[in-house]
Amino acid sequence: MQIMRPQHIRWLSLLIVMGGLLLILPLQLLGCFLAGFIVYELVNGLTPYFQKIISGERARWLVVVLISTLVVSALILAVMGIVSFLLHDMRNPAVFNEKVSGLLSDAQSRLSPVMLHYLPANLEELQREFVQWLREHVVMLQNVGKNAAHTFVTMLVGMILGAIISLQRPGGEDPQAPLKNDLLQRMRFLSKAFRNVVFAQFQISLINTFLSCVFLFGVLPLFGIHLPLSKTLVVFTFVCGLLPVIGNLISNTVIFIVGLSLSLWVGVLVLIYLIIIHKVEYFLNARIVGTRINAKSWEVLLAMLIFESAFGLPGVVAAPIYYAYLKSELKDAGLI
Repeated sequence: MQIMRPQHIRWLSLLIVMGGLLLILPLQLLGCFLAGFIVYELVNGLTPYFQKIISGERARWLVVVLISTLVVSALILAVMGIVSFLLHDMRNPAVFNEKVSGLLSDAQSRLSPVMLHYLPANLEELQREFVQWLREHVVMLQNVGKNAAHTFVTMLVGMILGAIISLQRPGGEDPQAPLKNDLLQRMRFLSKAFRNVVFAQFQISLINTFLSCVFLFGVLPLFGIHLPLSKTLVVFTFVCGLLPVIGNLISNTVIFIVGLSLSLWVGVLVLIYLIIIHKVEYFLNARIVGTRINAKSWEVLLAMLIFESAFGLPGVVAAPIYYAYLKSELKDAGLI
């Protein structure tokens, strides 16, 4: 049997890794990929600190147990919070109906007659239109529910895989397994790219949180507006901001809903601000991530736009990581 030359092995390992990365997006496994890598990097990053207290591999096991406990606790608290919120609304339907009626009355008194044509006149009409919309989009809602459940399960599987892989002791190069050695090298490049992008996202989350603080505690009070739960919204913005792009969308939606609960015009003001911040985040993300991976802002921004066109929102999340990995491979090959 003819022995493969090193160059052929290199191309084969690149084909396997890059092909797998591209398949992640259409197979809807990006959540699994991100969750697994985050757990893997957390275990490897925190283990040296715990080894100062506990010797040997017990420190690594302790980190895995701590992360697992935190994740499970966070999931339980999230489910309990959602259930409590829903039950609270069920116990107070009159308060909810009163808020909706107030928003409709506010809109009817402030908007032009042209806009009023597109709004329900009262709560009963809103309920009829909502039921009609549910009937027309029942298939879409079913697909959304299935996709959400699929993402949740795959993220749990990814976290388990990341914890298991992080417990494996890294072995040295095996002269009898050249393809394995090359694949491990590809994974080291990918791990470094992922780590750089995650640290950059931490900076972006801090900046987004600061901008939200300025808006919630600086801009809105100038107009005599004080959003409820402002401190909680700031913490929520930071946590969600750790997720590239989509996290900002989640936090923005929550802030908009809270603003809308006060009045229609407060909701519009909040929405305008959040739209501006969301667009600015594209350039901010490209700038900070580009600095981490030694790339120009326009390079990362172009990658994000291309991946968004090809794969939608998951493509925007994956683009910085994929591009950082690609640049690592090109530099290692001496092409740039």
